[in-house]
Amino acid sequence: MKHINITDKDTLATGEERFLHLLAQSFPTIADAATEIINLEAILNLPKGTEHFLADIHGENEAFEHVLKNASGNIKRKVGEIFGNSIRESEKKELCTLIYYPEQKLELIKAVETDLDDWYHITIHQLVKVCRDVSSKYTRSKVRKSLPEEFSYIIEELLHERTDDQDKAAYVAVIVDTIISTGRADDFITALCNVIQRLAIDQLHILGDIYDRGPGAHIIMDVMRRYTSWDIQWGNHDMLWMGACAGNDACICNVLRLSLRYANMATLEDGYGINLLPLATFALDHYGDDPCEEFTPKLLKNNKMDEKTLQLTSKMHKAISVIQFKEEARIFHRRPEWKMEDRCLLEMTDTSRRICVIDGREYAMKSCNFPTGTIELTAEEEALMQKLHHSFRVSEKLRKHIRTILSHGCMYTICNSNLLYHASVPLNDDGTLKQIEIHGRSFEGKALMSYIGQLVRAAFENDTPAELKSYAKDYFLYLWCGKDSPLFDKSKMATFERYFLTDKDTYKEEKGAYFRLRDNAEVCDRILDAFGVQGKNRHIINGHVPVHASKGENPIKAGGRLMVIDGGFSEAYHSETGIAGYTLIYHSRGFQLVQHEPFTSTSDAIQRGSDIKSTTQIVEMSAHRMLVADTDKGAELREQINDLKQLLYAYRHGIIKEQRN
Repeated sequence: MKHINITDKDTLATGEERFLHLLAQSFPTIADAATEIINLEAILNLPKGTEHFLADIHGENEAFEHVLKNASGNIKRKVGEIFGNSIRESEKKELCTLIYYPEQKLELIKAVETDLDDWYHITIHQLVKVCRDVSSKYTRSKVRKSLPEEFSYIIEELLHERTDDQDKAAYVAVIVDTIISTGRADDFITALCNVIQRLAIDQLHILGDIYDRGPGAHIIMDVMRRYTSWDIQWGNHDMLWMGACAGNDACICNVLRLSLRYANMATLEDGYGINLLPLATFALDHYGDDPCEEFTPKLLKNNKMDEKTLQLTSKMHKAISVIQFKEEARIFHRRPEWKMEDRCLLEMTDTSRRICVIDGREYAMKSCNFPTGTIELTAEEEALMQKLHHSFRVSEKLRKHIRTILSHGCMYTICNSNLLYHASVPLNDDGTLKQIEIHGRSFEGKALMSYIGQLVRAAFENDTPAELKSYAKDYFLYLWCGKDSPLFDKSKMATFERYFLTDKDTYKEEKGAYFRLRDNAEVCDRILDAFGVQGKNRHIINGHVPVHASKGENPIKAGGRLMVIDGGFSEAYHSETGIAGYTLIYHSRGFQLVQHEPFTSTSDAIQRGSDIKSTTQIVEMSAHRMLVADTDKGAELREQINDLKQLLYAYRHGIIKEQRN
């Protein structure tokens, strides 16, 4: 709300009077305004809601959904606190599994439980206790909005009536008895478990990279479309899919190449209906006799492939990679201001001598079979790209998912003194903010991130001028692999070198100054100041680069000012990092960093009650329990209270008349 200050009718400006009249439509009487003030003041004194931070999910939908269901161990912790030694550890484990997977777990229990009614009684009372605890930091109104309509009244009654009150014990017992006797126990337990999951986390922050590598990015996006309170800070892999959806052919090629590299076609074919048959036909026609050994996909443990399919995937992988290098070169030549024409390495090959010339130096090539040439796309490649382009553009589900990412996200956000972004803020070598030129204008820091967010959205808006829209579509590629992209921030993306050159020194990608300096508290403070982040305990939280825990790397940097929470969900990283990454919990007591071991499977979690083994590290604890008053929401509520007090003043002094029925 807009804050105004009035003393009498003569000094009330026209705009201020109009604002108060608008406010009076929502609160037409003194009683209405006073009641809302009382309500808001009470909310300020509730405990701060729990925030959950995840990053770099990379299509691992089962691990992601499990972490979402168990709130990074927050539910398990609460069950332990509530029941203590009153029930066995095995019973706590069973209860947690039921909360995470109610429908599946109920089927298993019903197959072995001999006294089901007794189990229903005990379990419903246990679930009510857990639900009461997780809902205690919210208003009744907010809890009510989280309840399923069919059980809303019953759950409310059970949450607010205690069995230790003798006058109400029989009342509560009859409610539970009736739920069971009417055959509604399974549905009620499922509803209650879903409410617990929903209320265990107040706000979910995803710090980028939902897409690529894993098989279920589309499933994750379906989950997020149903999720209530969340935001996303776009990652480089998300940007690649956004570019593909916007019609950038180089991004389309990169999306296809990464999917084939990790033998993961499920998201493309099953998720978004992308037709890969034309690519398969093209690959067999042009690379049928090429073993394409350098393009053999990386098979993860759950991905089995017969020899024939493996060979076809390798050929498709090479075919789209060659087209990708040509499509990228088109854009790099079209945008010379990006200074990326030196990345047109396919054009620098000498196939007769089996070398590639880079900066005047000759490098030997592993293979040199390019049946479609090394410069321009052939007519057949053009025809193939038209089909693939059309397939991406007409995928309604892909458009829906990208619209969801656009509506819930941007390049950065600031929440409760925490600055969130996926990868970096470009810096000079001395730690100062780096000026980056985009479309003839220079930006740095916050202005850079904000303008990139506007440019990304411009690519999807119908009323964007044609020249700007064309640049915006091209810029997706720069955000993916450009030296000064806040989502990449490396000297180069050595894709061509890894596929084709024998000299491994060419594979090195030098990280930008941000990654060299992010352990410097002064540099982090400079970034926080540039973004206007206030507060005694302010932090930068980002992901993007896996933390090598096995080598002793600490995710807490710059004396606690910066936290790196690359989720490490992707199986491809596990051998490199030694863990399955980190998630972060920020509740009313402070920050807790959770280190995860690799997730087995959903079926194992349901049948055996296996959970992700996690180690919790206390990062920063508050001297007092934080309240809503200590948060950004608290600041908003105080402004609303001030405005309502001004409305009360206006009512009581006749400046505005009450609207009584």
